[in-house]
Amino acid sequence: MPALEVKNVSKSYGGFTALNGVNLTVATGEIRALIGPNGAGKSTLIDVISGRADNWTGEVRLFDRDISRLAASRRRLIGVSRSFQRTSIFPNLTVRCQLRLAAERVGDRDGDSILEEFGLAALADRNGGAIAYGDQRRLDLALALVGRPPLLLLDEPAAGLSLEESKHLAAHLRTLAQRWNVTVLLVEHDMEVVFSIADQITVLQLGTVLAQGVADDIRRNRSVVEAYLGSMA
Repeated sequence: MPALEVKNVSKSYGGFTALNGVNLTVATGEIRALIGPNGAGKSTLIDVISGRADNWTGEVRLFDRDISRLAASRRRLIGVSRSFQRTSIFPNLTVRCQLRLAAERVGDRDGDSILEEFGLAALADRNGGAIAYGDQRRLDLALALVGRPPLLLLDEPAAGLSLEESKHLAAHLRTLAQRWNVTVLLVEHDMEVVFSIADQITVLQLGTVLAQGVADDIRRNRSVVEAYLGSMA
């Protein structure tokens, strides 16, 4: 049974079509990367899946359950978690307090365990706004993974990180996905991260699926190279 199914999803903003009949199936435990040029519809699709979009058509299913009309808060409780392009941490709350609050929200009795998992124990009593940016990104990912949700949606988790930090994040995410059997849908512009971590890659262009396949197939796809990868391939 697939973890995630997106069926014929369309979404418009006024006269602009952000998504046009998108279909996507992600297997349980898979890391799927979603790439494409700016305006391709990547973040809009994440918004639809997470319940943060309105006035869209189509269907979203989580482990064959139709969640299309559930609110974002309800989706989080049944296992759909996400991070954002900009960190969603609270700058005036300690790292420990933020993780405990997130744990209470999803009924997890052990919010402190994830401190060690993400190497945040030494920062536990510091406010979120007082730690380094790379640590804030790790905290943001830790908050999204509290309660071990079966589906994790990541919107540019490596944004603003150094090359070394991005590599470490990708390796850690791969290990966690395997150990915790988390299915990941990842929007990312850093192709080194994408090609190192993704089991499958879906390419969006102008709100439609342009191509899909493993990294080598995407690198060799002429349409993808012309539309997006260019010299990055």
